[in-house]
Amino acid sequence: MTSEILMITTLIAIWISLFMALVVVCSATHFWLKQSKKVTEIKPLKRYPKVTIIVPAHNEDVVIKPTVEAILNLNYPADKIELLLYADNCEDNTYQVMQEVVGQPQYQGRDVTVINRHGTGSKAGVLNEAMARAKGEYLCIYDADAMPEENALHFLVEKALENPERHVAVFGRNKTRNAKQNFLTKCINQEIVVTQRIQHVGLWHLFKIGRIPGTNFIIQTKFVKSIGGWSKGALTEDTDISFKIMQSGKLIALAFNSEAFQQEPETLKAYMMQRKRWAKGNYQVVISNFKHLFDNSNWRVKLETFYYACTFFAFNLAIILSDFVFLSNIVCMGLEAFMPGIQLPFTFGERNIYLVQILLFNWLLMILLYLIQVNIAMSTQMGQATAQQVWIALAGYFTYSQLFIIISVDALSSVILDKILRRDGTKWVKMKRFND
Repeated sequence: MTSEILMITTLIAIWISLFMALVVVCSATHFWLKQSKKVTEIKPLKRYPKVTIIVPAHNEDVVIKPTVEAILNLNYPADKIELLLYADNCEDNTYQVMQEVVGQPQYQGRDVTVINRHGTGSKAGVLNEAMARAKGEYLCIYDADAMPEENALHFLVEKALENPERHVAVFGRNKTRNAKQNFLTKCINQEIVVTQRIQHVGLWHLFKIGRIPGTNFIIQTKFVKSIGGWSKGALTEDTDISFKIMQSGKLIALAFNSEAFQQEPETLKAYMMQRKRWAKGNYQVVISNFKHLFDNSNWRVKLETFYYACTFFAFNLAIILSDFVFLSNIVCMGLEAFMPGIQLPFTFGERNIYLVQILLFNWLLMILLYLIQVNIAMSTQMGQATAQQVWIALAGYFTYSQLFIIISVDALSSVILDKILRRDGTKWVKMKRFND
């Protein structure tokens, strides 16, 4: 009886994950087919609202210079940009590098302030302080390693002005600037492209659900003040504020043409630390918002909570249980050669239909859908729809993607222990930067 319950639970978890993924893939495919018939044009905006760009930086002297230069060279009226550069509790030369860049002759007269900060609250603390002093109608956030493309801000503001009453926040996409460094960065690049070109696009196109990605986004200053700014206790302040926006009934719009280039981890240790922080933060936000599935909250909050639950709970459960069932049966099949008469632990009753066959079919479906997502996403990228990407995706499924399960289990365990032991779970180790 126990084995049958376990088998049925496994199949249900797999089917839920497959269903949600398939819906989003179909939506994204429809969006990109429509966009393939259009030509992107840089048109003058109806108006150019003042934008306060905030760059929080903690020990970022390796990457901060090209980021600041890219921001100061944006295709947006210089007199409509206020730039606030925060060297947050730095122990390196971040503050000095910032001053050197803005002190260059071509940037004289620009509205730039460099702040050597010694406060608390990490990134959320910086954003709240900047919000209080900002003069712009919109706040725009770029991480220290996120170099915006020349027209990135133009596209963000353009989308906001389409419906300023509802589009209180607009987000673009982030591309991996060190994608070709090694196998890990190639896999991260595929993950990011799939996330942003399939998941983000699919959810926005079908449900008008958007997610603030942490960098390369704008938000109305007046609105973010009305919801109390950023939560200092959240490990992923972007996910937390996304839920706040949806709960208000407003929209986080997608400007798919707005791009920034960010640096990704190049070592397994750095990757594990970064992704664990993200996973912990997402678990915290999902758990705190889970109650909205059963109250009178906005339907987008319910759907987003359900989607996150599918990603972080149903998907993980499906992989863990299917691996356990599959491997248990495989081991017993191997032992049968030495121990005749041994029974497989997981089968479907008297008809003896091996569950391993059913799970194998579902497992193959998951791999196929994964490869379809990668190929569709890469086809939207200039020069990335290559045979090499298919082989990287296939190899990545059996290696890189499995790390997500390990990280998720570790993160969830950490969240639970933080609650039980009442320890501070918001501390995290900064990702190591590399020279490009």
